[in-house]
Amino acid sequence: MIDIDGSEGEGGGQMLRSSLSLAICTGQPFRITNIRANRPRPGLMRQHLTSVTAAAQICSASVDGAELGSRAVTFRPGAVRAGDYSFDIGTAGSCTLVLQTVLPPLLLASSASTVRVSGGTHNRASPPFDFLQRAFLPLIARMGPRVDLDIASFGFYPRGGGEIRAWITPVPRLGSLELLTRGAFMRAHAEAYVAGLPGHIAQRELEVVGRTLGWDPAQLHLRALPNDVGPGNALTLSVEHENVTEVFTGFGEKGVRAEEVARGAALEAAAYLSSLAPVGEHLADQLLLPLALGAGGEFVAMQASSHLRSNAAVVQKFTGRRVSMANTPDGVRVTVN
Repeated sequence: MIDIDGSEGEGGGQMLRSSLSLAICTGQPFRITNIRANRPRPGLMRQHLTSVTAAAQICSASVDGAELGSRAVTFRPGAVRAGDYSFDIGTAGSCTLVLQTVLPPLLLASSASTVRVSGGTHNRASPPFDFLQRAFLPLIARMGPRVDLDIASFGFYPRGGGEIRAWITPVPRLGSLELLTRGAFMRAHAEAYVAGLPGHIAQRELEVVGRTLGWDPAQLHLRALPNDVGPGNALTLSVEHENVTEVFTGFGEKGVRAEEVARGAALEAAAYLSSLAPVGEHLADQLLLPLALGAGGEFVAMQASSHLRSNAAVVQKFTGRRVSMANTPDGVRVTVN
């Protein structure tokens, strides 16, 4: 039984999700305590509980502590089963985080699977649908499996009601990944989504992006969504290089001006463009598990965040793989071997 202290490191839900994925892939049971101890509302919230129940469903696991507010969970996995799965968070909780929990085991299952998750598709403090589709999954494809991702409907906080669908073609073993340089710049664009809110909100966001990054109008796209999926607003900036695509996001919030939302996302993109590292802060967190479950590899990240270090500690506990980080002129070189 592997013991995980959820208060260590970043102390959020990622430690739970990573533990669930790794437990299924390695066949090792674990107990996690102090779940989300460093968050304002500790314990399992709806999206975390859905991650636990989804992980249990794909491998017929035995679980103790799977209830809202629980601060401790014991998870004993069975063998992963391919299949057609549907998970409903029941709130605007993040669809993408639930999908990312079950994805690593299903990438290594014996046959193809489909997964449908209902909830929020564009959530603050979570990777939006655009990030998974454009940044994360193309890199997973280089390791062998194929994942086709589609958004059936958008979901914003607090309404939710969104849905994403994934079609997963697995492989017996994940290959390695090396991502040390970006390669040549290809293209960049911004999309401002708005639903049930005045269109000028999105327009103002795009104007800030254009001024801050020097992007021309052809790179700035206003995406008006049906009113009944709102109210909601999200801004995504996609920067594509030969070897990697990065996505930066701002989320509209009540009481926060559109200009402020856009400025935050644009400054993140500007910092990335002014550096040489191919992997941004959030993508670095996501790459550790597939590298550790496959043939390893290395990448250069802009920084070693607390999320990255916490994930590395969990990976090493379950897999015994060594995760090393070394400062270089271009960023932090992360190696999994």
